[in-house]
Amino acid sequence: MKVFAVSDLHLPGNQDKPMDVFGGNWAGHFEKIREDWLAKVGEEDIVLIAGDVSWAMQLQDALSDLVRLRGLPGKKVFVRGNHDYWWSGITALRRSAPDGSFYFLQNDALRFDGLVLCGSRGWVCPGCNEFTEADEKIYKREAERFRLALGCAQKLRQEGDKLVCMIHYPPFNAKKEDSLFTALFEEFGADTVVYGHLHGNAGAYPFSCTRGGVEYRLTSCDLLGFRLAQVAQV
Repeated sequence: MKVFAVSDLHLPGNQDKPMDVFGGNWAGHFEKIREDWLAKVGEEDIVLIAGDVSWAMQLQDALSDLVRLRGLPGKKVFVRGNHDYWWSGITALRRSAPDGSFYFLQNDALRFDGLVLCGSRGWVCPGCNEFTEADEKIYKREAERFRLALGCAQKLRQEGDKLVCMIHYPPFNAKKEDSLFTALFEEFGADTVVYGHLHGNAGAYPFSCTRGGVEYRLTSCDLLGFRLAQVAQV
């Protein structure tokens, strides 16, 4: 079973939202992703989508975007991004999923054979230019939510299982300094962490790095050339 990741799809959510205003490379971006997805992913594989799925404001509008993914192979696992305003109640969302291949993580975890996945949104970290005093409280709250997710993962994890974590925001600043999130990933023995949120302004953030024994992978779709990245195999 292969595990792929891609994030920040920014699908239109029943809005007239042409993405090429963010750069010519965004023209027809979903078709590029779809073509690569069909070429790589098998029915038994898993695709992780680390937030910012849709511009929709309401769940009923986001469902039209999720339906676009329904015909694509593999199990699709999501966490919420900062633009996913449609993601309000996790129970309603899970009930509304287009079919049984959709999974939504919110401060919790799930297990497939040989693999445990957990996820939460996260928040901007200290040392980032945009970090303010107001962010400190949210940052600490989101770290506690991730502790809940990792606690759930720990209960599910069996000997030999890989632990892959999904977070929307980068779990460290551009200098890759320690954060509450990185400390948690190391404490709970995560193998891989996928994150998104960053686009053409990613700057010094690494596409891939290993720190504290944990592999980190940046998976924003435009930075991947609108292709999926394989992040694990079990």
